[in-house]
This record gives sequence, C-alpha cells and structure tokens, in this order.
Amino acid sequence: MRILFLGDVMGRAGRRAISDRLAGLKARLRADFIVVNGENASGGTGLTAGHAQVILDAGADCITLGDHAFDQKDMLSFIEQEPRILRPLNFAREAPGRGARVLADGRGRKVLVAQVLGQVFMKRPFDDPFGAIDAVLRAHPPGGLVQAALVDIHAEATSEKMAMGHFCDGRASIVVGTHTHVPTADAQILPRGTAFQSDAGMCGDYDSVIGMEKTEPMRRFVTGMGRERFTPAEGEATLSGILVTTDDRTGLATGIEPVRDGGRLVPTHPAG
Repeated sequence: MRILFLGDVMGRAGRRAISDRLAGLKARLRADFIVVNGENASGGTGLTAGHAQVILDAGADCITLGDHAFDQKDMLSFIEQEPRILRPLNFAREAPGRGARVLADGRGRKVLVAQVLGQVFMKRPFDDPFGAIDAVLRAHPPGGLVQAALVDIHAEATSEKMAMGHFCDGRASIVVGTHTHVPTADAQILPRGTAFQSDAGMCGDYDSVIGMEKTEPMRRFVTGMGRERFTPAEGEATLSGILVTTDDRTGLATGIEPVRDGGRLVPTHPAG
C-alpha cells in the first residue's frame, strides 16, 4: 500500500493548496490512502466543519487534529457525524469523537489511523500518550486485523516523538510527527519495520514564521511586545509530508520518502 501523509494545513493558503493540488499529487504518487492533519486549517487555530469538508472533498481519506481540535466550536458536533475526522486519543476523557479508527482504501484494505498528543513543552497537561497508543496497537496488529497502521504524534519535543517511534516500532506501519510545522530530515525505517519522521512539516506558506505572517511574530521576538493578532501567511503553500510504502502481509514499511510540492521548499519527487 502507498500511504501519503501531509502535515498541518495552515490557514487559507494551506486549504487552497490542498483543494487545488491534492488530486494531482495523489495521481502522481499513486497514493492509495491519504491522511491530512487539519489542526490549523481555519485561521491558524482549529478546523471548522466547512473547511474539513473542503479537505475531504479534495481527496483526503482521514483528517487528524491536535491540541487545537475544538478551537472551532462547530467541530464539537461535526466530529460526531464525520468518522473520517480524528481528535487525539488522550485529549480528554469527555471529548467528543474518537482518537483512533479503522478506515479502508479504495481496494478495501483496512488502515488504522490514530493520534496522540505529547506532554513535553505543551501548554496544558494531557494524559499519557504511550499508554493510550499501546492499547490501540495491541488491539489492531498490522498484517492481522489491519493491513497498515498510522500514528500521528502531535507534539513539541523531537525527543518525545522519537521515543514514540521506537515504542511503536514493529507494531505500526508509520509514526509521524506534527505540530512544529517544520519538516525534519530524519525520514527512516526503524529496525523493526516502522517508517518514522519526527515532523512532516506544514501545508502552508513557508515565507512566514511557522505559517504565520511574519511581521507580528518578528515584532514580538525583537521588542517583547505584541501589537496585533497573529494571522496566517497568504503566499503559495508548500504541501509537506511523507509517502510510505507498506507490505500488506506484514503491515510493515518497505519505503519512506519526503514529499515537498510547490511553494518555497526544494521539491521532492518520490519514485513511482
């Protein structure tokens, strides 16, 4: 199976790039299943129902969220109606929606998608992500009940993301980090067969400060004082993520390559 994961969609620029280019990217990469992190798609904080529908209509098979999962209040009800949207497993016990779900690609092959939030350097304490994902992976062994399993670890610390990768090694097809909006250069297959990258990057305008129009963040760094609200940058977005190939029989990864499409980052073109 060929699984495409795209990092945090950032504001209007990211949504526009997904809407305009995802179908072509899917065809070019021959992707069988697509997961998109929609954490920042609506004004840079959260995801509205309408913007979620735009991403799904563009070709995403599943949308993951993050610590801003319910910043847009209509997501509280929409996530209960739309099974293709996942909030973090360890967000809160009372949170609506689900943090893991088995979905299918166009050929009926089953894919487990799950998301957890990290604890290190996050603004609020979340439940243990390792215990949360352990229970899900035990119930869905790749190559058994599912043909592939993807874990989105939404966290600040690269060390925590790496620890999650090794914790899931051999039990998940893919562990990929989101949240920091900068793609890392450590794409690899871990010793027991799990594809890993610390951060997929964002789908947004990189002529920015992690997706935000750069004037206000720079002012705050330089002067220590804020004047205006942060707003997402509006230039051409780079679609950033990874393409992973997996073995349907074992559920383990056989290849991983970074994806950079359009915008300012140096493009990558995974082999067909």
